Amino acid sequence: MYIIIIGGSGFVGTRLTARLLDAGHTVTIADKNDSKEYSHLRVYVDVREPDTLEKAIAGSGVVINLAAEHRDDVTPKSLYDDVNVTGAENVCNVCTKLGIRKIIFTSSVAVYGFAPLGTDESGGINYFNDYGRTKWLAEEKYRQWLVSNPENSLTIIRPTVIFGEQNRGNVYNLLRQIAGGQFPMVGKGTNFKSMAYVENIAAFIEYNLNNTHGEHLFNYIDKPDFDMNTLVTEVNRILDKSGKLFHWPYWLSYFGGLCFDVLAKILHKKLPISSIRVKKFCANTMFDAANIRKTDFKAPVTLIEGLARTIKYEFINKTDGNVFFTE
Repeated sequence: MYIIIIGGSGFVGTRLTARLLDAGHTVTIADKNDSKEYSHLRVYVDVREPDTLEKAIAGSGVVINLAAEHRDDVTPKSLYDDVNVTGAENVCNVCTKLGIRKIIFTSSVAVYGFAPLGTDESGGINYFNDYGRTKWLAEEKYRQWLVSNPENSLTIIRPTVIFGEQNRGNVYNLLRQIAGGQFPMVGKGTNFKSMAYVENIAAFIEYNLNNTHGEHLFNYIDKPDFDMNTLVTEVNRILDKSGKLFHWPYWLSYFGGLCFDVLAKILHKKLPISSIRVKKFCANTMFDAANIRKTDFKAPVTLIEGLARTIKYEFINKTDGNVFFTE
């Protein structure tokens, strides 16, 4: 199958490309950034520029869109709408023009906001930030495309926070702090955090390549969910470390985050601490993937094993090269 991965130069896209090539597919990475591992497969695409999209995806059997603005501190904020929403609309328009009938889109559990524990795909939409808002609006753009032709096939995957080797997101920062003995536990540590290992996300996207017409909606979470205390204990076990955690009061940490918000505005800089990050850290983000249980998909790597692989790669072996990339 000829597959286009928009945003394929990134963390998930690189791992997905490796899997698809290994399975014998033909892959083109459509990205405004070069691919560190697969530069020979990459063509320039900016989802805000329809002409670049049309040139790149002509002739493909399926378009996978991973491209997104997702950081908490994106500036200008209009980028959320330009990339996530207008970008989705451009992808849909180009696919319609070219007769491409299958799209896989990675959305996010951020569309649910601070949701009740165990929220599955039937959960209410209650985003609290621009990322969640624009991911939901993007989903709606794809649904409009879906109903425009009865032969269209749309798969929407809403992952929880994704981690793995070579990622430098929130989970990496947490693991780095624990490994360095500088982790400040904010709150009681009883809040649950759903996570997803990158290899499993890539495998699930691959699993959905053969979906037929209609909408296919999935949350993606690797189980079991850990509360923060358990997660820190597991990380220390893998690192063969011991130590007692000090718990900072939530109110004090949140106030500190507000102070950093003010400082960031004064300095016109993006700082690693903010009130929203404190709030997100202490929130329960425990989701369920009821629709996946209706399929025969089996994650290739357990959550514990994915955590161990990541920790060993980043903090024990301190590897700089490839992870499991194959061609």
